[in-house]
Amino acid sequence: MFGDLERPPLDARYLSGRLVRPGSLWTKIDVLDETPSTNADVAKAAADGAAEGLVVLTEFQSAGRGRLGRTWTTPPRSALLMSALLRPTAVDPERWPWLGLLVPLAVAAAVRHVAQVPAQVKWPNDVLVEDRKLAGILLERIDGPAVVVGMGLNVTLRESEKPHPAATSLALENAATTDRVTVAAAVLRELESRYRTWLDDPTGLLPEYRELSATLGKAVRVELPDGSFLEGTARDLAADGRLIVDTPLGERALAAGDVTHLRARP
Repeated sequence: MFGDLERPPLDARYLSGRLVRPGSLWTKIDVLDETPSTNADVAKAAADGAAEGLVVLTEFQSAGRGRLGRTWTTPPRSALLMSALLRPTAVDPERWPWLGLLVPLAVAAAVRHVAQVPAQVKWPNDVLVEDRKLAGILLERIDGPAVVVGMGLNVTLRESEKPHPAATSLALENAATTDRVTVAAAVLRELESRYRTWLDDPTGLLPEYRELSATLGKAVRVELPDGSFLEGTARDLAADGRLIVDTPLGERALAAGDVTHLRARP
């Protein structure tokens, strides 16, 4: 099943040696050959008392989930599929929605740094290259209180394997590297850095988010949680992470929604 020589396996020992050390956020890194869902694995471990900083990666995920119940399935070893356990218990839960923003920000920063691909963030939690989806993020709150951070980043996905025409991968974007261990280490380093910034200062990531946003300044159509829609221009990000949209009926600050970037009218 995992015989593709262009897709070497992940090296848990290497990742642990680089990232699990005194003072680090990351406390344990596991790599599984296959699992239905890394988010479910981490949630179970959290219920059993796992410490903050547990990371689970897998070579193949048979029942991966994205936002709004969408599926996330990729060929074995073609993507970086991992989940991490965070326990920001000292932070007011009203600030926790920012986690959904800082994780894609960390992924985009890592991709830019090691793969030299101009990734951007689409509100609330996708990573794009131009209008092509490179990665998706899924956060789940669990009892503890804790948050399971799941991510799927296409690395060596080929044109013939794309699940959707708008999908892309590091390989398809001519990345400087498609080594998943290198990318995973970079993502976890960038995530730790931004997580610590957020713990210290709830607005500390706003400038970087604005810089890397693919959504701000765009005409957007937003499907709201109640099934209604609105259109307008995504003007800014509020300090609490809400998307500020200028609509014909005035300003709206959105805490959740499914955003479609609209093409500029000629």
